[in-house]
Amino acid sequence: MSITDWPAQERPREKLLLRGPSALSDAELLAIFLRTGTKGVTAVDLSRELLQQFGSLNNLLHAEQREFCEGLGLGEAKYAQLQAVLEMARRHLRENLDKKDVISSPADTKKYLHSQLAHRKQEVFACLFLDNKHQIIAFEELFFGTIDGASVHPREVVRKAIKLNSAAVIFAHNHPSGNPEPSRSDIQITQRLIQALELIDVRVLDHFIIGQQGSCSLAERGEI
Repeated sequence: MSITDWPAQERPREKLLLRGPSALSDAELLAIFLRTGTKGVTAVDLSRELLQQFGSLNNLLHAEQREFCEGLGLGEAKYAQLQAVLEMARRHLRENLDKKDVISSPADTKKYLHSQLAHRKQEVFACLFLDNKHQIIAFEELFFGTIDGASVHPREVVRKAIKLNSAAVIFAHNHPSGNPEPSRSDIQITQRLIQALELIDVRVLDHFIIGQQGSCSLAERGEI
């Protein structure tokens, strides 16, 4: 039986329009994205197979191009379409954040940083540079690889803060393992950065550790 033969309230598209996207399962949301199934397989059944193959919706969304295109019913066109959707979501989060005082919207800040870093395969140390109203001047990825005292250079952060005339900063880096629990090294490099930026009167407001399982705020933990 094709999806068009299902009762209207059970069809993913109609269900979304009637009850909103949050009412749909991962498979139903993916089915709307795929639009069609394969011979003898509905889009919903195909979506279930893909979710089982990749392990989760998140794994599917952030699969490498070659791995994604090997999925049943997928290909380069679907991969390009998905990347466009993900980038639109990231830009939407950024536009929302640009209009606000970052400190008054910690949930939006976390969402934005999570969208930028959670899926990365290597550690990336990034920074939100803020003006004196705590609005975003720039978001920049500064260091890559293992984040420790040897790879994060406070002088480079200071140089960038001066160049951007920043009054405050929020740091973020990801843990590819998925666990956002901060390490001793994370805390130590944060303290070094605080000390370096104090010399030019730039405040460190927070350092978020981003993992696929969530995020951790060092400020909320009392480490800043």
